[in-house]
Amino acid sequence: MAVKKKKIGAAGRFGAGYGKVKNKLIAVERKQRVKQECPFCKGRAKRDGKSIWLCVKCGKNFAGGAFHLKTQITKNN
Repeated sequence: MAVKKKKIGAAGRFGAGYGKVKNKLIAVERKQRVKQECPFCKGRAKRDGKSIWLCVKCGKNFAGGAFHLKTQITKNN
């Protein structure tokens, strides 16, 4: 009979012994995997590189946060 395992997210690849580091990484990866919205046409934006985003709908390249489009600084402005 199969044993039910605890859901640990994408950072489960590190195994035990990486408590704080694993929790920070889980938070970053969870934000990164959320669908991002293009600020120009409200289409879907994908991460092209570090802080570089590409809109799938309109094809524009623009800068944003490293892991997710809306950073704390851009939310305030």
